[in-house]
Amino acid sequence: MSAGWNFYIVALTAINLIGLIWLLLATAAKPKNDKPATETMGHVWDGDIEELNNPLPRWWFVLFILTFIFGFAYLALYPGLGTFKGSLGWSSGAEVQAELDATNAKLETLFAGFRNQPLADLIDNPAATKVGRNVFANNCAACHGSDARGAIGYPNLVDGDWLYGGEPETVLASIMNGRHGLMPPMVATLPGNGVEEVANYALSLSGLAHDARLASVGKPKFEAICAACHGVDGKGNHALGAPNLTDDIWLHGNGNLAGIKNTITYGASGVMPAWGALISEDRARLAAAWILAQGKSSAESERDDAARSGGAR
Repeated sequence: MSAGWNFYIVALTAINLIGLIWLLLATAAKPKNDKPATETMGHVWDGDIEELNNPLPRWWFVLFILTFIFGFAYLALYPGLGTFKGSLGWSSGAEVQAELDATNAKLETLFAGFRNQPLADLIDNPAATKVGRNVFANNCAACHGSDARGAIGYPNLVDGDWLYGGEPETVLASIMNGRHGLMPPMVATLPGNGVEEVANYALSLSGLAHDARLASVGKPKFEAICAACHGVDGKGNHALGAPNLTDDIWLHGNGNLAGIKNTITYGASGVMPAWGALISEDRARLAAAWILAQGKSSAESERDDAARSGGAR
């Protein structure tokens, strides 16, 4: 704070306090002897209700005095007069920092118990995944949903379909460093009816309803153009983040012809921010453990459902 602002604040505070004290003392004085004890202000309502000019009741006057004493004591002990820090040396910043230090000390004790455990082991550790769930809810759920099942344009993290690989360390790397997936618009590369043909072939890879004639025409175009990223078999490429087109899991649509054509025509871009600078690696590891635990639980549930369905037959 500059010297000018410091002087301004001190002067303004002092003038206000002195002015208020003067006002209190001036209005609390008893009427002079030459004035009647029941002097009025000249205001009359309903013919007989008058406003009297009486001094403050003594208790009220004393209460005001106590507030001034409190004010002077506060300004002497705490910051309030420009750059004067107060005799106690207290500051809100120092108080917040002390609370942060205490919280960080508790968190350090918590995270230290998981730090030296392999990430693969944390997946089956209920205490670790409980903390990881909270980390995910506070940082990741805004895009991926509270259940980690994603939305259009935001990957489902529990279905076992990984753009960059589902190994524990790979998932952690995605969280820490972020990802940027890009599919360029292909309409110029697929003139004429090319987009429709390749879209039908993409549907056929997942076993969805499609036009067989258009798909047969689209297959060589897919192999010549799209296979560079998605592979000849359409199973994707983890190194590039290219999706698997054979599992009926669609990131940028619902697996219908119109949605696939739109993606081929206009392309798609997805950005996962790098969380390494925002959350600690300890938190990222626990979030990754919780995500992988949800995927493991989901896969086990699907196997159980399949087994029950098979037994029912």
